[in-house]
Amino acid sequence: MILTEPKNAITKQFKFSFELDNVDLQFTDDAIDAIAEIAIKHETGARGLRAIVEKMLMDIMFEIPSIEGNKQLIITGDMVKGKAKMDISSLIA
Repeated sequence: MILTEPKNAITKQFKFSFELDNVDLQFTDDAIDAIAEIAIKHETGARGLRAIVEKMLMDIMFEIPSIEGNKQLIITGDMVKGKAKMDISSLIA
């Protein structure tokens, strides 16, 4: 899948970006499926995948640098679909 397999996959790019702030970013399989479903629903195709992930992570990307230490953020399908809140409390220390 284009989100996870290529060397420059979108999820790998975001994982690297979050690692700079000591965050282990992980996407569950249902999160990957939910992102793909949103792209299909909005007919954005592969080009829209980055925008979907970026929009989803935007707020938390700005909050993370203010938290000290190593952290882990696991993105679930419910978070992608908006059924579960994704904020600073989603981080696992």
